[in-house]
Amino acid sequence: TRTNIGHPTRPGVAPIGANAARMHRRPPGSPSHPGGYRELSGREVEVLRLVAEGQSNKAIGVSMGLSALTVKSHLARIARKLGTGDRAGMVAVALRTGIIH
Repeated sequence: TRTNIGHPTRPGVAPIGANAARMHRRPPGSPSHPGGYRELSGREVEVLRLVAEGQSNKAIGVSMGLSALTVKSHLARIARKLGTGDRAGMVAVALRTGIIH
């Protein structure tokens, strides 16, 4: 049998993780801040620009003088601020809103 662990739409099954239910209710690409997209720092914009160019975390770190882990932390903050869950979503929102060109 197939088990849907943490599938939020199945009766009697609770989402996994503290934020899973909240994240499930928010449509993909919607802002995490009620007033709109939260402002990104200059460094976050630069990281996002390099992601849009297709660079890896390691390559971004080398070009900015950061560790790959620091780049990953920046990407997590960017994702929260833009309400996205992946690199493609971050870039799409940034292009659509004019954060990057």
